[in-house]
Amino acid sequence: MERNRRMEDDAPLTETRLDAADERFAREVARAILAGFDRHYGLFRYCAQRAKAMFERGDWAGIARLSRERIDYYDTRVDECYGRLHLEFAAETLPDEMWLAIKRHYVTLLANHKQPECAETFFNSVCCRILHRDYFHNAFIFVRPAVATDHMDSDPPSFRTYYPFSEGGRASLTRMLADFGLACAFFDSKRDVARLLRAGMRALKERGVKRIEPDFQVQVLSTLFFRNKSAYIIGKVLNGTVVHPFAIPLMRDARGQVYVDALLSSADEIALLFSFTRAYFLVDMDAPAAYVSFLRDMLPGRSKAELYTMLGLQKQGKTLFYRDFLHHLKHSHDRFIIAPGIKGMVMSVFTLPSYPYVFKIIKDEILKDMDRAFVKDRYMLVKLHDRVGRMADTWEYSEVALPRARMSESLLAELRKVAPSILEEEDDIVVIKHVYIERRMRPLNLHLMHASDAEVDRAVKDYGEAIKDMARANIFPGDMLFKNFGVTRLGRVVFYDYDEIQYMTEMNFREIPPAPNEEAEMSDTPWYAVGKNDVFPEEFHRFLLGDRRVNAAFRRHHPDLLTAAWWRATQARVAAGDTPEAYPYERSRCFSRRFADDRPSRLRH
Repeated sequence: MERNRRMEDDAPLTETRLDAADERFAREVARAILAGFDRHYGLFRYCAQRAKAMFERGDWAGIARLSRERIDYYDTRVDECYGRLHLEFAAETLPDEMWLAIKRHYVTLLANHKQPECAETFFNSVCCRILHRDYFHNAFIFVRPAVATDHMDSDPPSFRTYYPFSEGGRASLTRMLADFGLACAFFDSKRDVARLLRAGMRALKERGVKRIEPDFQVQVLSTLFFRNKSAYIIGKVLNGTVVHPFAIPLMRDARGQVYVDALLSSADEIALLFSFTRAYFLVDMDAPAAYVSFLRDMLPGRSKAELYTMLGLQKQGKTLFYRDFLHHLKHSHDRFIIAPGIKGMVMSVFTLPSYPYVFKIIKDEILKDMDRAFVKDRYMLVKLHDRVGRMADTWEYSEVALPRARMSESLLAELRKVAPSILEEEDDIVVIKHVYIERRMRPLNLHLMHASDAEVDRAVKDYGEAIKDMARANIFPGDMLFKNFGVTRLGRVVFYDYDEIQYMTEMNFREIPPAPNEEAEMSDTPWYAVGKNDVFPEEFHRFLLGDRRVNAAFRRHHPDLLTAAWWRATQARVAAGDTPEAYPYERSRCFSRRFADDRPSRLRH
């Protein structure tokens, strides 16, 4: 059976009806694929349900383990489904007309399905696994969605609605908290409701809301969003035609009682909560499209691809991202170029100026003591680890075809030179066999070069906080040069070069011993033995603090990072299991600080 055709949108296959027996066979294959997806999604939801139980009993290690393990669920289920199709249906031998019929029956099975968009992506993954990515026709897979999800919802609905000004503010918020059905009691729900009312009215006033419209309402997604040691209520206030998003973090105290920690209501706070530098949420969703639609009202700047990814459906996110990328290529005309900044010894980075992402490939010859497999392992480590708001998430792709005409000659020359093994040039396309795609940020070294004194101080302070946040999460960045960090749109410093990261617990932080004599001190070689994982923090200033302004800011905010004592103390806390919560919001937003006096609210409810 011939399968040596490249994917082409402009050469559709003509489908012919099969006889009754073949149609039954095609229907059975379609059902087997959908059964594989349903098993995957059932386990996906079970993870979120387990997360709720773990939150209720304070099993933080269990939640972290769930978050890591769930990332591999999808590929495992695809492999299982492939195995079944191979054994029961000899899927690799089926002719083209059979695959067209299988797809047609699959679409029929999705008519009343609650996750059709994800099921289509699963079908594509299985199809690619069977037919091999380079040798199938677009007619066999879902290039575009076949089932609309614009107005899809679950039963019961994906969100609940409350009317504070008709049923009473305290009553509606009390009911809202109770509706999530947490098995552990609130420490003081009356206090929390009073604080929510005060903070909410203050937020509306700060946004310039002067009049409450007759249809004023609060809409809240029906299930909690779990991450690390927190559970989040995600919702929005509707006042006329204006949408005001909010998030309410819930936490447990030492006695196992729940309390409301804050009200997050600004656009930046919500954006940070759903940042690409954070671990994926654990959320129990019957109809994920309804959740994404709700979230897009709250975060209009976030793409569906990003939102599906943050909800833990990263394969769906990858599918949508690539569709968006192809759409952008079709409606733009600029060229891919080498990304600005200092070239790395491990990765080569390029970008499309009109698109806010960078493309990173591993070089064939790495000028460090590592190979391609080790670098991929480091990137997977970050994918599985809690990124604590300081490490950028990436999408990993294989066999990415780019139009040759859109690639600058300097970029093509660079790729041919540094990574010929992963490059294929065929007529008018260039195929990159393996690439990481990451949100574009301004390199910190370039930012510092052109920043004002105040901007340098702020960036260096946050750079040190980024290192400390990672260290407390058991990550030693290794190469701490400024070129390996970026500055986000919100001014947050984020690490994005992972080839040298290691666990804090693997390192040996040492002081430099006194030199035995002056000659040894002046020598270019150290007078002391240096082990593989030895780190001497007092040496950091030599390669980080050459600039006068950077030096002054670093020593003002983070002199402890230049001492082995700080690193060893942090390492000891990590080894003892003391991993503090990596809050995605400023601690000044906590109710315990904002409303320490707990004065009674003067609002009428």
